[in-house]
Amino acid sequence: MNNIDCPAASEIVIFGALGDLSRRKLLPSLYQLELAGLLTDDTRIVGVARNDITLEQFAQQINDGLNEFIPETLDTDAVTKFLARLVYQQLDFKNITAYSELATTLASEKTPRVYYFSTPPAIYGDISEGLKSAKLIRDNDRVVMEKPIGHCLESSKVINDQVSQYFNENQIYRIDHYLGKETVLNLLVLRFANSLFTNNWDRNSIDHVQITVAESVGIEGRWGFYDEAGQMRDMVQNHLLQILSLLAMEPPADLSADSVRDEKLKVIKALKPITRQNVKEKTVRGQYADGYLNGLAVPGYSNEEGANANSGTETFVAIKAEIDNWRWAGVPFYLRTGKRMPKKHSEIVVHFKQQPHNIFSESYADLPSNKLTIRLQPDEGVELEMMNKIPGIASQMQIHENKLDLSFSKAYDNQRVVDAYERLLLEVINGNQSLFVRRDEVEAAWQWADGIIAAWQSTNEAPKPYAAGSWGPVSSISLIARDDRQWVE
Repeated sequence: MNNIDCPAASEIVIFGALGDLSRRKLLPSLYQLELAGLLTDDTRIVGVARNDITLEQFAQQINDGLNEFIPETLDTDAVTKFLARLVYQQLDFKNITAYSELATTLASEKTPRVYYFSTPPAIYGDISEGLKSAKLIRDNDRVVMEKPIGHCLESSKVINDQVSQYFNENQIYRIDHYLGKETVLNLLVLRFANSLFTNNWDRNSIDHVQITVAESVGIEGRWGFYDEAGQMRDMVQNHLLQILSLLAMEPPADLSADSVRDEKLKVIKALKPITRQNVKEKTVRGQYADGYLNGLAVPGYSNEEGANANSGTETFVAIKAEIDNWRWAGVPFYLRTGKRMPKKHSEIVVHFKQQPHNIFSESYADLPSNKLTIRLQPDEGVELEMMNKIPGIASQMQIHENKLDLSFSKAYDNQRVVDAYERLLLEVINGNQSLFVRRDEVEAAWQWADGIIAAWQSTNEAPKPYAAGSWGPVSSISLIARDDRQWVE
């Protein structure tokens, strides 16, 4: 899958290197690449931030972060080698003339660089302009853009236009970390390497699909950002639609970046619009109220620190999505995501159609449908629920439901499950765009999401309350129950 025309980058420049994302994910992931021997000897990691600190202080903060956010025991030699790669540059991102200082810091060799924008998207354009003014953008350099890219279609276009003035599309890596998860990647293998699923993956065999991404946390001090975004913009528009597109896409010609992304785009474009006329039937939006989680009282959204008590922002969304094409006509995809739910839990459940006739009715009156469950987190893995005979010599055959369970931690107990950011950073370093989102995908997703948000605004209804620690508003149960189905919990 690697693009052989793109040599491995040997300089990784992280803007916002002292921010939460960098400390929690990016630098620990780069350490894991170091430990695995996947960084070249000449690779440097350049941290760029506004803070006026020394290189020694920067290295100490990174070392503290590795100890805090990596659960395994650190390898002393790998840590020493990793910290020796670090370089620090203090920079005011909006001061265009200051980028000449960064030019002095960066190596002069012609090897590619990765510029990682771990900053608010509103300053992506400023950083790009600064890099260009200092002559720091070359044809083999790459830029990584963190989501969310905008808060609607138009703002997304503005940000993309700003960056595209300085970087070509084949240099831009729009990251969605869900695309780096082992089980999400395994969707391609399940679907296209196993005839059992390849030949039964359509409206003739599948009744419906459920996608749940539940978070037990609240807003974690991100009130300013989250209240402007909400669960629809923060989760549905990117994570859930990316999962949906991988689940529903047609077989790509190969695993090249554009082959995969072309098919994903077709799915998003085929989503039936949700408008004011059908928004109440197709969606539910909620906001968590005071409740209990793991036996402890937790505040409602409007009672969080710094909250606006009158906020109408949703922290829960459920959607009945429909794909208007030959493969999926009549098969609903139920999407559900929320904060302050009972546990952190992400999974896909594919419900196959029931058998048309039951010859085992004397021992099992109502045969359940087979279910394929793909667990994204925690305990990544795949399980298939199916009927089996109970061993015994009884005259009447007894059957019951069983699970074929492929838990990654059990099946591959000698291998650590790779974090999504580790994989995605390695793909950027190696110049492979397959696991990143193309601009037209982002814009198609925003167009569909914007339609739902506009429909909500036109009805002027407040989000439905749900107790923290529950699975969402009661009306989300009705959403699926109207079709004589129920959520898997």
